[in-house]
Amino acid sequence: MKALILAAGYAVRLYPLTKDFPKPLLKVGKKPIIEHIIAKLALVPEIDEIIVVTNSRFISRFRKWLSGLKPNIRISLVDDLTKSNEDKRGAIGDMDFAINKKRINDDLLVIGGDNIFDGDLSAFCAFAEANKPHPVIGAYDIKDIRQADKYGVIRINKKNRITDFKEKPKAPKSTLVAMCLYYFPKSKVKRIGQYLRSRAHKSDATGFYIDWLRRKDPVYSFVFGGHWYDIGDRKFYDKAKNNF
Repeated sequence: MKALILAAGYAVRLYPLTKDFPKPLLKVGKKPIIEHIIAKLALVPEIDEIIVVTNSRFISRFRKWLSGLKPNIRISLVDDLTKSNEDKRGAIGDMDFAINKKRINDDLLVIGGDNIFDGDLSAFCAFAEANKPHPVIGAYDIKDIRQADKYGVIRINKKNRITDFKEKPKAPKSTLVAMCLYYFPKSKVKRIGQYLRSRAHKSDATGFYIDWLRRKDPVYSFVFGGHWYDIGDRKFYDKAKNNF
């Protein structure tokens, strides 16, 4: 299995902190956000490589960071060749770019580079293995319907199959939200390129892709407990720092 960390965004909501510095390298506790993610990925024995997709503005920052790291798993960097928020590929575009650049022909775990949580990825991967050949996404119950409109909102049945997915709905019908954590079995990885070639595609928010995918294939959800921090703005970044 390959793991792909999405780290090519420009994090404009965190300016000026991220104007010249990538969000995944901001520190939470004593280490950058991305190292919290890597520590979890490294505990999954099926993962043999972690791929970090970033952009041309920040690739040098990531190279410097990686040169000082001593990981116990192979880590490689991919430059998506964009230089600004205006020409970014978006999350789905970056996934497709990295898949083609690295010629990924394997099961794929994708995670946002600003995703901090204290759940166990091994349990997530075991659930995904049990539900092969279907995709699985990570979800979290934020328990506040008033905040759900900021996220991709999920509804599931008793078997944890997704029955509805709305990206940032005006009137949420659930407090269960997507975490930017996805497992795609090898047989479904090519669906990403198919989506980008479809007329209905939107390349930035991954929720639009998941909603498209669930209409073609069963998609399941693994619900995490504990804490989860989606570091999209200064408020959530400060909250994560305080709690670590």
